[in-house]
Amino acid sequence: MTAQPLRIDFVSDIACPWCVIGLRGLLQALEATGAQAEIHFQPFELNPNIAPEGENTAEHVAKKYGSTRERSDAARQMIKEHGAALGFNFNYGPESRIWNTFDAHRLLHWAGHEGPDKQLALKQAFFKLTFTDQRPSNDRAALLDAVREVGLDSARAGQILDSDEFAADVRALEQQWMRNGIRAVPAVIFNQKWLVQGGQPPAVFENAIRNILNGTAAEAR
Repeated sequence: MTAQPLRIDFVSDIACPWCVIGLRGLLQALEATGAQAEIHFQPFELNPNIAPEGENTAEHVAKKYGSTRERSDAARQMIKEHGAALGFNFNYGPESRIWNTFDAHRLLHWAGHEGPDKQLALKQAFFKLTFTDQRPSNDRAALLDAVREVGLDSARAGQILDSDEFAADVRALEQQWMRNGIRAVPAVIFNQKWLVQGGQPPAVFENAIRNILNGTAAEAR
């Protein structure tokens, strides 16, 4: 009898650099273990009320977290190094900005109906758009370029962006995950029971996956 694939709910935002690192770590762990899995990307907005023109990244971090410029720069350098080790290029610069991500979440929700592989591909394309290409994550043309890049229907995506389609679904899911206690991302939930929190390295995810598969994972609470 073939084992059922792991269900993985990956709660995250495309404006979250640690979500990139967490996803890369998870994918490497799945490859290392040979585990079959379906990843379902769940919406979370770090900055739901950010202005349409976005905010400078360093200024935003200073205002939101009380971080000094020096600490903020050091944190971004650490993120760049973590990303490089996992094969991802964080192309931060003095003019980097943070943008609203709600439309991207609507497109990811739609992509999930097209299949987990398509949703995964679009998620990774949105991460590249945001952090490597430094394009606005609320820009229609940028979002549609990412849609085309992964072979999804850009005309259909344009219809979604030009309407409020899937807005209620995304809002409902955001509220659901907050009711379930998710306050920070990435939050990675295996088989709707076991939580791994944060942008963990591959070894942490690999250990969790092996324990779940062999039945030695601690009982979920």
